[in-house]
Amino acid sequence: MSAQIVDDVAVEPGRTHSGAGRRRPGTRVAGVALRTPYWVLTGGLALIFLYPLIWTAVSSFAPRAGTSQTKGWGLGNYASLANYQAGIWVYIGNSLFVSLLTVALTLVISLFGGYAFARFRFPGRNVLFMATLAILMVPYATLLIPLYVLLNLVGLSNSLVGVALVLTMFQLPFATFMMRISFESVPRELDEAAMVDGCSSFSVLWRVLFPAVKPGLITVGLFAFLAAWNDFIAPLILINDSNRMTLPLAISNLRGQVQGVVDYGATEAGVVVLAVPCILLFLVLQRHYVRGFMSGAFKG
Repeated sequence: MSAQIVDDVAVEPGRTHSGAGRRRPGTRVAGVALRTPYWVLTGGLALIFLYPLIWTAVSSFAPRAGTSQTKGWGLGNYASLANYQAGIWVYIGNSLFVSLLTVALTLVISLFGGYAFARFRFPGRNVLFMATLAILMVPYATLLIPLYVLLNLVGLSNSLVGVALVLTMFQLPFATFMMRISFESVPRELDEAAMVDGCSSFSVLWRVLFPAVKPGLITVGLFAFLAAWNDFIAPLILINDSNRMTLPLAISNLRGQVQGVVDYGATEAGVVVLAVPCILLFLVLQRHYVRGFMSGAFKG
């Protein structure tokens, strides 16, 4: 008798809890009604932004007069792009070299710079940080001519390494700011505990803080890669050799290769080749990218 009463008492709260956890049909319908405008708005914006890219991708395979694909759907435009001058793979290799070198330099310099600005106190720290951010206020094109002269003096003119150094310089203000707020979002108690255990400043950075700021590093690296991969004006001014052109510059020259007539098919194929790595990289790193931007949002 008493065991049965205990069982009834033990089961009853579960029944009450499960009943309370169920949503009423009216509540569910109201939730859907509230979310519908959000879905419609975001879906419409997605279509607006994706339509030009989808249209370009479809047109690169579609038959069109005046292009390399005149009969039926196929890869004629991509074949024309692949055989342009030195070959598409040379230009892709040049762009990859510039982009990866830019990413590597940006990550290393911004990692140490953000760590120094966030964790150390030294005279002129805030002035130096503001001076670094002030580069963002200078128009991009106005600095390229002085940089071209400087690269010529040090023997890096018409060099992919020189292009990577210039692109790194323009990425450092945002990257340093991003890494500073990433480090500041990590409690200082972790540093102090590691130093009590005998770690040096470099050991604290590598063993303790580096895993914590990894989303910020991924965000910085993604921004640096996208900027370097798609940059047009810096290679245009700094590169003179046609075999060292990056992919955006090669596609631009391809547009008017025959008596000034624009080859729209090959240009559209080039745009697709340019866009695919960026889209794939963003989709793979999207979660870390969002976490990196949110790393300093709830600081303190």
